[in-house]
Amino acid sequence: MRMKTAQILMECLLEQGVDTVFGYPGGTILNVYDEFELHGYKEKIRHILTAHEQGASHAADGYARATGKVGVCFATSGPGATNLTTGIATAYYDSSPVVFITCNVSENLIGKDSFQEVDITGITMPITKCNYLVKDPSQLADVLREAFAIARTGRPGPVLVDIAKNVTAAEADYEPLPLAEHPNHGRLAAMLRRASHELKAPEPDAGDIQTLLDMIEEAKKPLVLVGGGVIRSKGAVPEFRKFIERLNAPVASTIMGGGACPGNHPLFTGMIGMHGSHASNLASDQCDLLIAVGCRFSDRVATDPATFARQNRPHRHRPGGDRQERQDRPPHHRRRQAGAGAAQRKAARPRLP
Repeated sequence: MRMKTAQILMECLLEQGVDTVFGYPGGTILNVYDEFELHGYKEKIRHILTAHEQGASHAADGYARATGKVGVCFATSGPGATNLTTGIATAYYDSSPVVFITCNVSENLIGKDSFQEVDITGITMPITKCNYLVKDPSQLADVLREAFAIARTGRPGPVLVDIAKNVTAAEADYEPLPLAEHPNHGRLAAMLRRASHELKAPEPDAGDIQTLLDMIEEAKKPLVLVGGGVIRSKGAVPEFRKFIERLNAPVASTIMGGGACPGNHPLFTGMIGMHGSHASNLASDQCDLLIAVGCRFSDRVATDPATFARQNRPHRHRPGGDRQERQDRPPHHRRRQAGAGAAQRKAARPRLP
């Protein structure tokens, strides 16, 4: 069906299940706001008007973290777009899925130092997973579907879509497409054909899981380090708490992992690293097994990588080899080792009340 490009933008947001948008209007994005206000979309999508574009960018980021959905932010060209950069960078480094939609000057004015023209795609290239400058109205729906898919999959992060003003005033053909069908059509399908993986979580490796179980069995002083990946993953927090209570090992967290283990939990030692607690840093120094879940070892966690968790023994999983060795052992030998390891851990750690 034929419709205005600004309307196509709104329909694509509805395809993605967007229910809230944060933004601040300006000259080049007025066609989008007119469509939003005058044609019933404000009844379907809530718009949060902020006092400044930077506030909108942080609010969209916070919405993504709190809901697990992709955040959406609107801004105009020039200073409106550049005001987003701190929020975009924050979302990028904290792996928060946000789609930033800006509108630039008309295509015939781009590259001519026009009023409130800025190369926002160039500016944000280092702090986005991907960004686009849309000059063809027929490509807008495809670009938006790909942008949302990239923002939410793999390691999540921000994507910016910059639309020339003349595009928002044009018309194009649009066919509604269910979200589940997006990977099978258009740009997204082409990207997946080129990619080495699908847009879904990888299956766990049974060999790696068994290796971890063996390492836990042998450890006398394990420590669990939790990061933002546990907070961000759906349903992971309850599963993580079951894991640590079953393991009965102390738990430290990164800044982004706060809340995965309650602060008053008897196993929780506090934050780790440069701004961490004495207990967490002492535990990381003395543990013989560090189990890191959903985190990375940034400079704030491992200030000196050469000495961080120095009691740990490096372990490299050898597919097949270790498993075959375990299978060759007599069953009673394997059980006896498991029992001994459990007894050592029981004696070494305080019991939960």
